[in-house]
Parts: sequence; structure tokens; C-alpha cells
Amino acid sequence: MKLNLLESGEIVNTHGIRGEVKINPWCDSPDFLLDFDKFYIDGKAVQVLGARVHKNCVLAALKGINDINAAMALRGKIISVNKDEVELDEGQYFISDLIGLEVFDTESDSVAGKVVDVLNLPANDAYVVRDGDLEYMIPVVKEFVLNVDLASGRITVKLIPGMRG
Repeated sequence: MKLNLLESGEIVNTHGIRGEVKINPWCDSPDFLLDFDKFYIDGKAVQVLGARVHKNCVLAALKGINDINAAMALRGKIISVNKDEVELDEGQYFISDLIGLEVFDTESDSVAGKVVDVLNLPANDAYVVRDGDLEYMIPVVKEFVLNVDLASGRITVKLIPGMRG
């Protein structure tokens, strides 16, 4: 059985002399990583003995990493988590699951492009959509995003005049 892994951060440094690693999280909040009993490094499971948030990073003690030299060897490594162990609230999605979805506009009754990126902006997220050479953003608010259907690979939106440039 193949694991459904999601890259979730990078080990950027060591912390202390007992082998803790400092992880720069790629999540909405560093707290997200505190819920996991194991991380995956290079596709191999590593048990998390303890983790805590420190200055927007996560400090983690990993099984088998007992000193600063072992921790230094992990610098630059990407940590992943098993997506199947995550329960998202309704209306929340992994960005990696949204990339590549077809965007269907109800106003023109046609495909309006594909999602190529998701921006986390202060007011709300925005889908970056590409349609040929045209690239534009759709605010992720209920007025514009009507439905996200991961199973069918489609996001249904209502575009307004001027939104596509």
C-alpha cells in the first residue's frame, strides 16, 4: 500500500545538543505538525518523540536522533506527513489537491482554466487560474467559489465582468 504523503516542512537547523531538529513548517500554522506521531523523511517513517512550537517553527525530537551530529545530518531534509491521518474541517483543502483542478464558470457555462497556485492573502485565499496565456485570480469567497469537487476534479465558480482581465 502506497502512503499518501504531503510535504509539510523542511528541517532547517538543530536545536540544542541532544538531537532536536528545527522545522520550518509549510502549513497554515506550525501547530498542525504537533498532531503527528511520525514524520516521513526520504519516504521512511520516523517516530516523533516530542514536538513543540517555538517562534513559528517546530522543534522536534525524533527517534534515533540523539545528538547534534545526527540532527545536523538531517538539515535540508523535507518532512512529510501522511494525508490519510489528517481530518480537515469542511471547506478546507490541501493546496496540493487543488492545483490542476478545472475551473468551470457558471456565467459563461464553460471551462475558465485550471488552478495553478493558491495564494494565502490577508483577507482571503485566492486561486490563481491559467487559461492558455491568460492568468488571473479568483478570491476564495462564497460569492465567487460555488463548489469544490475533488472527486470530479472541478471547481465551479461565478466570475464577474473584469475578473479575467
